[in-house]
Order: sequence, then structure tokens, then C-alpha cells
Amino acid sequence: MYKGIELSASLMCFDWLNAGSQLKDVEHCGVDYLHLDIIDGRFAKDFTMGSSIIDVFRNATKMKSDYHLMVDEPSSLFETFKKTEGDIFTIHQEACRNLHRDLVNIKKQNQGINVGIAISPATSLESLEYVIEDVDVVLLMMVDPGFKGQELVPQTIRKISKLKNMIDKMGVKVKISVDGNVHKNTIPLMVAAGADILVLGSSGLFKSDMNISDAISLVHKAIDEGIEIRCSGGGVNYVSSRN
Repeated sequence: MYKGIELSASLMCFDWLNAGSQLKDVEHCGVDYLHLDIIDGRFAKDFTMGSSIIDVFRNATKMKSDYHLMVDEPSSLFETFKKTEGDIFTIHQEACRNLHRDLVNIKKQNQGINVGIAISPATSLESLEYVIEDVDVVLLMMVDPGFKGQELVPQTIRKISKLKNMIDKMGVKVKISVDGNVHKNTIPLMVAAGADILVLGSSGLFKSDMNISDAISLVHKAIDEGIEIRCSGGGVNYVSSRN
């Protein structure tokens, strides 16, 4: 955690030929979570890791796991992945036939974990109104679910602010996580708007021209800028998703 903002490193964006050393670097830099994208090729295009690969990385780090299931009817996979106290386990609002039942079952079957709802860029925040009290985290997708390296959907910055206002108005203890095109140019806007957890991938952490330690330093500076904007009461305006 850095100044109240938690960091989650996306395993999907690791350099797989150097994954072991990168995992050590990420942990050494104080990243809080290992973000685990599970994609089934139906809800979102592309495929990612299964439980056997994920468990190898879980066993090699002390970081908590941040599961993000981009799969249709994720309840069929609830028992597939190991979960420990403090982990985040997130399912998509758009992928569940009975979202409330699924959220309740996750919590019942896994005491001590944090339950999350993810919503895609075009999904309305109103869809959360009657389930937000049952979760610990709302994951806002800044890009459409699927392949890494997509450009940020600019309207999603405004969505962070609206969700923050909803949380404050309802008086619930829910963290806002943001995923997709999270880097030094967009982080100040995201933090200023109310983001609590930053999912870092190819644009913000695993960069071809920079080591992980230097990338984290840029992330910290961007967080500082966002906190300054937030504390000053300044407005948030989207400028560019380009890094």
C-alpha cells in the first residue's frame, strides 16, 4: 500500500520467460496483490491461466491473490481456485444469472475473503444499487474485458467519481478497484476520482523500456499527484490515455 492506495500486479502481463524474477521484484516493491485474470473465451475473448498455473504463483509469494473471473456463470468455478483470508474474489455483474445468490455463496463458502463485483465500461452503476451492500470491492473496467493493451474508455473516469459518490451516500465500506490502461498519465485522474486499488499491467508496470522498480516509482509519483488533486477539491478531466 502506498499512501492508502493498494497496488495489484496483473499476472497476465508478466514476461513469462522471466516470471520468477519479476514476481520477486513486484513483491520487493511492496505491491499488495497478485491480480489473476481468468478468461473463458466466451464472456471475453482470449484465454488465460487455469488453477494449476495460478497455484504455482500463489505458492511462490506472500502477496494476497486478487481473482478476476471474466467467465460466463462463474459459480461453476467457485471451488476451483484456492482462496485464503484477505484475498479478493471478483465476478462480473454481466456474467451471472443470479448475481446476489452467487455473491452470498462466495462469502458463505470462503470466510475472510473480500468479495467483489466487476462491471464493464458500458454497464450502468445502477445495476449495483441492490447488491453493493453485499460486497467489499467494486472493480471498474477501464477497458472492455479481454485482451491486454487496450486504450482506456474515457467515460470510465467519470464513472469512478459517480461510484465514489454512491458509496459515500449509502454509507457502505466498499473499495473501488480500477483495471485497464492504468499508468502514470491516468493514475492521477483515477486516484483523484476515488480509486482505492490500482491494477497494474503492461502500460503501468511491465514496460519493455523500464525495470519494475522504476515503474513503481512513477506509479507512486502519479498517486501523489492524484491525492493532491483529491485533497484540493480540484475537478477531474480526462485528457489522454496515451502513456
